[in-house]
Amino acid sequence: MKNKKHIEHDEPTIATGIDDDEELSQKATEEDVKKGESTTVVRLSWDEDER
Repeated sequence: MKNKKHIEHDEPTIATGIDDDEELSQKATEEDVKKGESTTVVRLSWDEDER
């Protein structure tokens, strides 16, 4: 039986209504970093060259 407070997800999730590009591009303030309320975001892109 799974703990009700711990829900496992198969895929990363993001809250509905968040504009990915805008929200994830914002830099954390120094205050947020000191409080531990920041997350490192890594963007990966796949560029397929069809030559």
